[in-house]
Amino acid sequence: MMPLVFSEPGEPQIIKKIGGNPEVKQHLADLGFNVGGEVSVVSMLGGNLIVKVKESRVAVSEELARKIMV
Repeated sequence: MMPLVFSEPGEPQIIKKIGGNPEVKQHLADLGFNVGGEVSVVSMLGGNLIVKVKESRVAVSEELARKIMV
């Protein structure tokens, strides 16, 4: 298990755990990040990540990406 920020771009990953306080977990859930869901990094730009989740592309900060364990 590793943080999403360390995964290879274009490689599908399964979310195993989401860390952080309840507000952070709810925010990520609202964006479509749920345990058991598939996610893949599209690109990394200046520490921020473009992530494909549920057929959508979402930009997340490096800080949030470190809370998503795959």
